[in-house]
Amino acid sequence: MTQTHAMELRLKAPEQLFNTLDPTPFDERDLDEKAERFIVGWAQDADRDADLRLMILLPPDHMDSAAAGSMPDAVHNYFAYRAEQTRHELRELLRIGWRALAIGIVVLLACLGAIRFLDLFATAPTVRQLAQESLLILGWVANWRPIEIFLYDWWPIVRRHRLLKRLASMPVEVKPIA
Repeated sequence: MTQTHAMELRLKAPEQLFNTLDPTPFDERDLDEKAERFIVGWAQDADRDADLRLMILLPPDHMDSAAAGSMPDAVHNYFAYRAEQTRHELRELLRIGWRALAIGIVVLLACLGAIRFLDLFATAPTVRQLAQESLLILGWVANWRPIEIFLYDWWPIVRRHRLLKRLASMPVEVKPIA
């Protein structure tokens, strides 16, 4: 059985959830930065297979407002938008990685060719060995960034994307403070 990780968010007014500088309608507005950090931090603490549920508690006199009624859609829309942004961020990172890999391979092949060239024409063994080692290091350093992207950099973005998708689909209820 899947565990539910529920959070209660107590607000004094519905507007507290939204970014005050965003003039768009409530269901399309950005969440307040502090509210987003709080919700994301709460979700990160949950088990990865736990169902997430957000309960927004408002004073009873705010329950009939348009802002209160649009809160569930606003939360879903905001996190769906953020998930889409992270998907684009991942695609851009991988595009950069492939481009960097192509450049790195060309540089590595050029360095290996230069090492062969030095084998044929360099006469001083110490200078030749120093130049060959330097070229080999340069060739591998040119591949450092694509290796870093493909081995490490994409995982945190994928993890954040999954979390944001979970937040975009979690049930959101708005209830009066008892």
